[in-house]
Amino acid sequence: MFLIDTLILAAGVLIGLGALASKLSARLGLPGLVVFLLIGMGVGTDGLGVEFDNYQAAHAIGTVALGLILFDGGLRTPLASFKLVWAPAGVLATFGVLITSLVTGVAAAWILDRPLLEGLLLGAIVGSTDAAAVFSLLRSAGVRVERRVAALLEVESGSNDPMAIFLTIGLLEVLTHQSTLGWDLLLLFVQQMGIGAAAGVLGGKLAVKLINRSQLGTAGLYPILTGACGAVAFGVAANLGGSGFLAAYLAGIIIGNSRIVFQNGTLRFFDGLAWGSQISMFLVLGLLVTPRHLVPVIGSGLLISCVLIFIARPLSVFPLLRPFGFNFRETLLVSWVGLKGAVPIILATFPLLFGLESGALVFNVVFFVVGVSAVVQGTTLPWVARLLRLDLPPEPQSPVTLELASLFDTDAEIVEYVVKADDPVVGVHLRDLDLPEGAIVAMIIRDRKLVPPRGSTLIQAGDYVSLVLHRDCRAQVDRLFLQSFPMTGGQQDRP
Repeated sequence: MFLIDTLILAAGVLIGLGALASKLSARLGLPGLVVFLLIGMGVGTDGLGVEFDNYQAAHAIGTVALGLILFDGGLRTPLASFKLVWAPAGVLATFGVLITSLVTGVAAAWILDRPLLEGLLLGAIVGSTDAAAVFSLLRSAGVRVERRVAALLEVESGSNDPMAIFLTIGLLEVLTHQSTLGWDLLLLFVQQMGIGAAAGVLGGKLAVKLINRSQLGTAGLYPILTGACGAVAFGVAANLGGSGFLAAYLAGIIIGNSRIVFQNGTLRFFDGLAWGSQISMFLVLGLLVTPRHLVPVIGSGLLISCVLIFIARPLSVFPLLRPFGFNFRETLLVSWVGLKGAVPIILATFPLLFGLESGALVFNVVFFVVGVSAVVQGTTLPWVARLLRLDLPPEPQSPVTLELASLFDTDAEIVEYVVKADDPVVGVHLRDLDLPEGAIVAMIIRDRKLVPPRGSTLIQAGDYVSLVLHRDCRAQVDRLFLQSFPMTGGQQDRP
């Protein structure tokens, strides 16, 4: 009992530190994953002395956390963005990962003086772009780039893990004499991608019908039901030999782009859950590594990182994006945002689980390469975007959308606008607002005090104006209250 109590206390302290450290990472310009990994390493064997070498537990925690992160990423990926870039993203997620893995693997075999297959295994492990890192940078770190480029980065990172997993498992089976190069690997690839895609799309569509017809007794159960549907899609795909990660991501896209009961509340629930998963995952992976074991691989790790960042990734991006009309600057930015994160570290536990003799070396090199990628590419992304003139100015603060506490699907919602000095409604009486039928001002907050809405009430800069409106007139109301339209921002908290 005492051990369980201590574990709960330690987990609470570490996760709390991780949450607080996310604010520090933004100020320092470091990706959150770097800070979370450093906290885990600081608490580990060479820090406070906490010993954790359970690779199976780390793999299980990482798999669950990554599945949740991808599901949340799918929920927030507009279907229009997916349709806009599905072809180039699909090419990068398959052939791009293959080219990156081959080039990096050949270089790794030479640099580490290991057999070619072992080098290719290391290349496969670091071949994919990490979804958690990319989602965090593009959605939480204030990095805003052109829409098509941003969509490509998100969709590619959310869908390229199956290829890296396929290559890693396939090469491990060859190295451990469980399989041979040939049709077996091709069949594994078809299973991973085909079954994963089918389970995700079908699972997402069935989930929407189930959620809207369930009529649960309380609103708090709807996010639970939604998460269960995502888990079922993941589990069905994985048990049939497909990619659970791809299934979770596609199921999230289907659900997130459909009308479901308690939708906004569900999105807020999974936003917090995804952050908690990301913090927990990187803390555990940080605990897993012993910093002194990284010292011998610093030289080789730096060389492999340089090959990966400056040679392998560009070689896999430039020729593949050329047919899709991306210009040089856009392609260069996509090439630079090849961030590595949790997936390579999780895959690096596979050689240890398979009992590969060089498993420890592969794990330490992969961890070092991930750290270099996160620091170098993650911290310089805003600067590179500005240098390439692909960064966009901050969007107008988006309104807060509050969901009506209804246990059935409704076409009404509560929207809160933060009025700025240059917004068109400043100095306008409520009675003079050209509000569409189906929209009404419900409340105004000014200087933290309630101002009852009357026809004679004058809207002032700094007001928080809440309206109840039908969803079909949302765009018209946005044009009244927002200086720039359309817009797609995050939520703005009340003071």
